Amino acid sequence: MATNTELFSLYYNSELKNKVIVAIAKKAQTLLAASVPTAAQLNWAKNALENTDSVATALYKYVLAANSTLTVAQIVGASDAAIQSNIDTAADKFIAGGLL
Repeated sequence: MATNTELFSLYYNSELKNKVIVAIAKKAQTLLAASVPTAAQLNWAKNALENTDSVATALYKYVLAANSTLTVAQIVGASDAAIQSNIDTAADKFIAGGLL
């Protein structure tokens, strides 16, 4: 289990943060490609693509917290699919709540 200090140090891990940024873009693309996206989905996708840095900062913190029961090595070595799953979960909750 990663300590809070270790999780904080991971906040500056550019490789992991890059995975989050790409996963956000992929989530936005999936929403935009839906046959009939809702207004909330369109708004989230638009905001995610236009304000990638701020959305990535928020969701990166979520990814770290969601994986805090793992070791640092496991977090850093997380697969693209695992990161995508974290992003999809968080984005869907934000969309449902009309946030971010």
